[in-house]
Amino acid sequence: MAVTAPAPVILVTGDEELLADRAVSAVVAAARAVDPATETQDLVGGKVEPGEITKLASPSLFGDRLVIVIRSAQDLVKDVVAEALAYAARPAEDIVLVFVHPGGVKGKALVEGVKKAGAQVVTVTKLTKPGERLDFIKSEVKRAGRTIAPDAAQALLDAVGSDLRELAAACSQLVFDTPTDKKGIDVTAVARYHRGRAEVSGFTVADAAVEGRLAVALEQLRWAMSTGVAPVLLVSALAGGLRSLAKVGGAPRNLRGGQLASHLGMPPWKIDRVKRQLNGWGPEGLSQALQAIATADEQVKGGGADPGYALEHAVQVIVASRTGR
Repeated sequence: MAVTAPAPVILVTGDEELLADRAVSAVVAAARAVDPATETQDLVGGKVEPGEITKLASPSLFGDRLVIVIRSAQDLVKDVVAEALAYAARPAEDIVLVFVHPGGVKGKALVEGVKKAGAQVVTVTKLTKPGERLDFIKSEVKRAGRTIAPDAAQALLDAVGSDLRELAAACSQLVFDTPTDKKGIDVTAVARYHRGRAEVSGFTVADAAVEGRLAVALEQLRWAMSTGVAPVLLVSALAGGLRSLAKVGGAPRNLRGGQLASHLGMPPWKIDRVKRQLNGWGPEGLSQALQAIATADEQVKGGGADPGYALEHAVQVIVASRTGR
């Protein structure tokens, strides 16, 4: 069976981060299906220097294949946008260039230009309706080769909330923990693994940790685990809290109110809360905290012997990184 190579230039556009990340992963997987030796270069728009795209896309002496991913493409400077559009009009062989753009007016010239040049467009819009999120849950479980009852899907949505990363993690945990001899995942299984979430959620733990309240964060963490909140959900919530700090902290200073909310894809009330939580945080501390969460994520998914210890250590590192200790 013939393997189809991905398009030479691809635009992933939309404000749903999880789906955008998956779209990029699908492109990389498709490129590696053609050539397993394909390498990737992952760049951030605001840090791409003029000439960098041209240099990376220059023909290799050995004909190596490469996927270049430019995230936050709306932050590319004017000279780099011009360079990117010139390249998109005449893309090189064995190179796949992927632009990830959240939508909105910023970076509109890049979006329109790569579309005009014939780029493949992948749109990933935020799921705003309960029915769409229920369909997402069902598709997540189906991807793992299982099924979930409608009332179980609704119970999971009620327990976890609307964040797609949290929902994806919850589906993964349910599939892993529910015996394969069962025909499908029922509401009893959801209740078993998410009881107590109304009392303590991953968000409760995350808020305490990023605000530097170590004793409260550890107490809430232990209570959450004792009442059945899955470790993978706690890691996801902690990572989400740190990502929110990074997004708000790195937002353009000239944006206010609705413009800032649109740019970040976050409601104004959440932005205000995150701004308060940013007190005491710096780039270096945030980087250390994110590294700690990446390590904890690996450990709770099988890389470590004790998920509880991994989570407690991550919380301690987060609080210490905030204060600089």
